[in-house]
Amino acid sequence: MLEPARTEGPLQFEQASYFLSKIDLRRGKTPTMAPWRKRLFIATSYITADAAEYFGLPRDRTVIMGSQIEV
Repeated sequence: MLEPARTEGPLQFEQASYFLSKIDLRRGKTPTMAPWRKRLFIATSYITADAAEYFGLPRDRTVIMGSQIEV
C-alpha cells in the first residue's frame, strides 16, 4: 500500500523472503509452578497453528528461527 517512492523501490512479493520465529518450551527444574501446570502449559504450546501455513507463506522462501525457553 506504500508508494514505491517512499520505499527502496517497487515491492516484488513473488521474490520476497519471509522470516518467522518459533519458541519451544522445555520443562525446567526450577519450581516456578506446579508440575501439572508446567505440563499443561507446555502441551498447549504444541497445538498452536503453523505460522507459515496460516499466513500462506511459500515454504521455499520462508526461514524459521527458533529458541528454547525453560518453564
